[in-house]
Amino acid sequence: MLLSAIQKANEGHVVAYGDDVYTRDAVNAIKKHFSEEAEVFFVLTGTGANVLGLASLTESYHAVICADTAHINADECGAPEKFCNCKLLALPSADGKLTPDAVSQHLHGFGFEHHVQPKVISISQPTEMGTVYSPGEIRALSDLAKQYKMFLHMDGARLANAAVSLNLDFKSFTAHAGVDVLSFGGTKNGMLFGESVIFFRPELAENFRYMRKQGMQLASKMRYISAQFITYLNSDIWRENANHANAMAKLLLEKITGLPDIHVTQKVEANAIFVIVPQKIIKPLQDKYFFYVWDEARCEVRWMTSFDTSTADIEGFTDCLRLLLS
Repeated sequence: MLLSAIQKANEGHVVAYGDDVYTRDAVNAIKKHFSEEAEVFFVLTGTGANVLGLASLTESYHAVICADTAHINADECGAPEKFCNCKLLALPSADGKLTPDAVSQHLHGFGFEHHVQPKVISISQPTEMGTVYSPGEIRALSDLAKQYKMFLHMDGARLANAAVSLNLDFKSFTAHAGVDVLSFGGTKNGMLFGESVIFFRPELAENFRYMRKQGMQLASKMRYISAQFITYLNSDIWRENANHANAMAKLLLEKITGLPDIHVTQKVEANAIFVIVPQKIIKPLQDKYFFYVWDEARCEVRWMTSFDTSTADIEGFTDCLRLLLS
């Protein structure tokens, strides 16, 4: 469906840089799912969405508070620090989540010129550990941020998986839960490319169009991103793909439960499974199935399921795993 949407958008001519009917329709689709008052901007990559979203909220003397496992801290090659020119305060978190109590310990030094000024709380939904924030947990962080005149940013690269896990619509745990800026992605759930930055407070987006251009994230042929978002949201393919990925993670969990020397370390709430395995099986298993070693010291690995993972894939993987463990 998404390839067909791109092919259809390739017919005829439209104005470049987003001044086209596809982009207008895609913006409306996002507003329908999130908030009619939202300001929406399409970008090329998830890192670009996160960096520019954070840059719109910060100055060089500000700090962004995040979990130590957050994508902006661990997997973006220092891009937030380089392009936002501000400090990341990465807090240890066993399950990838931030809590008001943990964040509060770093909310000091306001107005003191020798201290970096906390300005943004950034969370991932789902977290990098595969766990999912409830709307109440998000609201508590938002309330804390507002108390200190800060902002709440959400990295939603896999937001659809969280929505399916919670059995809620998007707005229930974004706009209605007090999120200020959201990086909303589709690439991890079936889209070919393209992400979006959504501002739930329109005044925060006043100068974002210039930042997007300076940040090299303004696509001339934006209609190819927009066409995907239209189909992705209006056809409910986002829900179907995410539901399938989450179901495959549950199936994988079921298949590995009880296997010797296999220890699941996190709740399986979306489409990620974190497991401690014997070191000797990691390389042979990777030779047949790609996955990342998450923590080398603990032999903790991350297994991800996706929108196109099949039951045959799960069976083949677990058969290989059992053979290596025997």
